[in-house]
Amino acid sequence: MTRREASDDRLDSGLLSPVRAGTPVEEAVCDHAWLQAMLDAEAALARAQARLGTVPPAAADTITRAARAERLDLRALALAARESANPVVGLVGALSGIVAVEDPGCAEYVHRGATSQDVLDTGAMLVCRRVLGLIGADLVRVADALAVLAERHRDTVMVGRTLCLHAVPTTFGLKVAGWRQLAVDAGARIAAVRACLPVSLGGAAGNLAGYLEYARLDAHDTDPDLDPDTYQDRLVEAFAIETGLVRPVLPWHSLRTPIADLAAALAFTTGALGKLAADVQVLTRTEIREVAEPAVAGRGASSAMPHKRNPVLATLIRSAALQVPGLASGLTQCLVTEDERSAGVWHAEWLLLRECLRLTGGAAHTAAELAEGLTVWPARMRHNLALTGSQVVTERLAAALAGRLGKTAAKALLAEASATADRQDRPLALVLGDFPDITAHFAPEALRDLLDPTAYTGAAGALVSRALAAPAVPFDEPEVL
Repeated sequence: MTRREASDDRLDSGLLSPVRAGTPVEEAVCDHAWLQAMLDAEAALARAQARLGTVPPAAADTITRAARAERLDLRALALAARESANPVVGLVGALSGIVAVEDPGCAEYVHRGATSQDVLDTGAMLVCRRVLGLIGADLVRVADALAVLAERHRDTVMVGRTLCLHAVPTTFGLKVAGWRQLAVDAGARIAAVRACLPVSLGGAAGNLAGYLEYARLDAHDTDPDLDPDTYQDRLVEAFAIETGLVRPVLPWHSLRTPIADLAAALAFTTGALGKLAADVQVLTRTEIREVAEPAVAGRGASSAMPHKRNPVLATLIRSAALQVPGLASGLTQCLVTEDERSAGVWHAEWLLLRECLRLTGGAAHTAAELAEGLTVWPARMRHNLALTGSQVVTERLAAALAGRLGKTAAKALLAEASATADRQDRPLALVLGDFPDITAHFAPEALRDLLDPTAYTGAAGALVSRALAAPAVPFDEPEVL
């Protein structure tokens, strides 16, 4: 076992977070990936400065070649961070040492004019862009699979449940269309946030003074009249180009809008997928049994009860949906930061953000598998629909009676008839035959038609068609890590 593998196993192997264990997002947010993102930020900064003539191109090339995470000791950097409260100080020293071995003259251009927050925040945005790409791609898988399912079951009748009880008939297609719409809405939010992830470039106190001073000194021979007003614009723009991130209006060391936006999108996404998971859990119950998760040998086994096959995928998704909003709330609290740099607020974001990313990424990946393999049992839906003996369509009968008896009287009559049917354990149709106000207005055939649950699904089919016709937000392919 390598040192990295041993360190990973000792610190966090995902034992207590199975929703993300083994998924692509786990690698995308591991310490190695985070370190590489910060090194990418350092290299991009050097190249951006070289574009503007304030760092020698050869130095930028050397820094870029040296900026490889596998050349640094992760554990040593983590321990060194205890002495500076962030990992960038040690990273800069280690990177400078590697550069100096190749070319001592280039080492002075590492981290030139920068501050730790520029590097860590930019690295965080690079990590987020990669992870949001993975999440977005999985949400597309979810939406596509659910679109197929909704179309297939557009007119599959099932009972609608409100406050845990049978309400009125609906269709499984409409339920699935709702799940898909949430996935589409989540994808739109993820795509919008991903498109706005900014570089961080502010220097020690958010005014880029260090960058400008080094630029003035470094460009003295080539550009003695360097204009600081235009240079800072050109530098941020060049940095944005080199990283593939966007240029912010202002440095955001203490203006944490990007983090708050990420938190909101990630919380919404897990909540949206959590709705799917919660519904699947209900419909999987033994006494309901209208759907089942995809069958995989050994999955869902109980440690004590050989007969059980638990809804593992929905359980994992729901676990993430219950965790991320709380973590996201912590990130939103970090908007309340003091001065031009925070003492502890910024530092509190790091683990919260990573956990939000990997829980959401794990949930999205799991939801794609669930949506693509969900088994549906329409016959069981019809069986359950009949459990109340047509009481699920009393709303329809009340509307038909209202014009004859008045709305209040019609509702009271049907409430009494339903209670009698329950008490006597008789079908509602037979009970209604004992009510003169019913038999006086409806022939047996007409009453039978009014009490048919399959004929009372409202606009369900049309709503499904409309939802599936609405364009979904396109999403780019995720970056290859």
